[in-house]
Parts: sequence; structure tokens; C-alpha cells
Amino acid sequence: MFVLEEDLHDPAQVVTAGTRLGSARGAAILMHGRGASARDMIALATHMAPPGIAVLAPQATGNSWYPYPFTAPLASNEPKLSSALEVIATIVAALGDAGLQPDRIAIGGFSQGACLATEFVARNAQRYGGVIGFSGGLIGPAGTPRDYEGDLEGTPVFLGCSDVDPHIPLERVEETATALAAIGGRVDKRIYRGMGHSVNNEEVALARNLLALLAVGQTAA
Repeated sequence: MFVLEEDLHDPAQVVTAGTRLGSARGAAILMHGRGASARDMIALATHMAPPGIAVLAPQATGNSWYPYPFTAPLASNEPKLSSALEVIATIVAALGDAGLQPDRIAIGGFSQGACLATEFVARNAQRYGGVIGFSGGLIGPAGTPRDYEGDLEGTPVFLGCSDVDPHIPLERVEETATALAAIGGRVDKRIYRGMGHSVNNEEVALARNLLALLAVGQTAA
């Protein structure tokens, strides 16, 4: 698939909310799903980001981070997949310049955004403030090697999904939990019977609890 440079993602296209940088004790980078927008994640953040958290929601070009399903061959989703991952890396670096190191940053998202979030932290393993994966999982077809390097060093990881999600195979959520635990993630996986492709109140509350620790200058033990 031929993709023009102007069709790649612009890391400057970020919607912000919450506590302003300079005053924030933590930050959340939240990635939207396919066909959605950054403002959808900002709306979700109003329910789960307490005071003290800066929220940054990047916007995908064309409202989609990559063209094909997350279970498609990796090469078929390039170069937009790499461009999307670079957006997260750029924001993490900018937050570092603002005084918030990775252990003060939670990275998360919903659906396609959750896939990006989990794939990014797996490929760039270090101690983060947290990982929030609503209805998503690691990217690539069945059998993709999950021999990631690095160490999440006890990073709290929340993974929530339905057992009958039409877009996210349950086995991929299980695989993601195993892979992130293998590189040092402290994984809390919740599977909800019959929920469909959505986010429920318990998931929002658990994400808020994770972010609340960052908001008071702590990290989960």
C-alpha cells in the first residue's frame, strides 16, 4: 500500500485537557480508536483523570492509526503503524522535556488505540506510570514473535475486554497479558462476559485509581 508523507500522522496534532504541564504530577497519553477522534478520548478522560493529571490525546490522520485490522501482517499496516508509534514516542519525549519522566506517564487507549498503546510499551519497555488497554492487544497476526527486549519494571498494566468482542479475539488479550507480564508488567486483566466492544464503569474506575496515584506523586507498588 502506497502512503504519501502527508498521509502519515502529525505528532503536533494533540488535544490536551486536565492539569496544565508545569503543574501536573503525572500525564496520560490516550489513543483513540479507528474512526473516532482525540476528542472522544478527552471525553472519556473527564471520567477517569483526576486533578493533577495532564491529558494528551493525539489525533490520527484520517481518524485511523493504520489501515488494516491489528491482526493483519505487520507489513500491510506500514508505514502508518510506525508513524503512529512514533507519535507516542514524540509525546513521551516532550513530556520528559517538561519534567515528567516515563514513570510519571500512563499510556493507554481504546480499541485500535489500545493496540497501539500495548505495542508501544512492549517495544519500548521501561518503567511507566501505567498502561491502560481498553479492548485491545498486541499487534500482528497469530504466531508473531513476542520476544520483546527491555523491562517494564513492575509497571501496572490494566487490560479490559469482553469475551465476545467482535474486533478483539479473546486469545489475543490473553497473549498480551502473558507477553507484558513476561517483560515485567504487573498485569490486571479483566474479561467481561457479553459486554461487546465498549468500556464499562468498572474499567473506568480502575483506570482512575491508577491515574490517582500519579496525581499525588506516587506510583503503584
